[in-house]
Amino acid sequence: MNPHIEVPAVARYSQCRLPTEYGTFEVAAFREDGNPNEHLAISMGDVRGAQEVLVRAHSECLTGEVLHSLKCDCREQLDLALRRVAEAGRGVVLYLRQEGRGIGLGNKIRAYEMQQKGFDTVDANKAIGFGDDLRRYHMVKAMLDDLGVASVVLMTNNPTKVDALRQNGVKVTRRVPHLVQPHPLNRGYLETKRARMGHMYDLETADFAVAPPSAMEVDYDPAVLFDAE
Repeated sequence: MNPHIEVPAVARYSQCRLPTEYGTFEVAAFREDGNPNEHLAISMGDVRGAQEVLVRAHSECLTGEVLHSLKCDCREQLDLALRRVAEAGRGVVLYLRQEGRGIGLGNKIRAYEMQQKGFDTVDANKAIGFGDDLRRYHMVKAMLDDLGVASVVLMTNNPTKVDALRQNGVKVTRRVPHLVQPHPLNRGYLETKRARMGHMYDLETADFAVAPPSAMEVDYDPAVLFDAE
């Protein structure tokens, strides 16, 4: 993190216990100065002062998580993170409100339109005037400090995210793979992230944690089989 960049303050605003299909979590909402978005820390177990807490820093994906889009793997990754934390009995999922890798929902839809014209996920962002990844992670440090987490085991396939968290002062002791099984509609997206963004996996040999969605039994129009997200 550049020490000359002013980092907005992030503070806890509200909290509650939330029952889910995976178990009951503690949910805390955080507000960031100068930003209308609110981030969530979804935790289970005693994490205060704990070392090597299982953590997922997950960026919002309305199209995948709400509309069940099959263009990406975001919803399955979020579900997997909540399930892994519940199975471990301790951990934190940070839900970060930075849609479309930081470009926002409307621009994400514009990027999708560019993908329909043949651009991959990286070049689509560039074609509409953005970098391939504009996400920031200063809020992760603030949220984890508020929860009292001493160090984390990060659920991610993205080594850049590990570096970004460490640059923002988060003690990441190690990374654990967080891969769900691809299907025809998102395989190109996953391959682009591996080839052009350095994500660490091999789709041909990986041991997948989650099977493809059952909706893939539907016969989709080949015209929608383009790179995604």
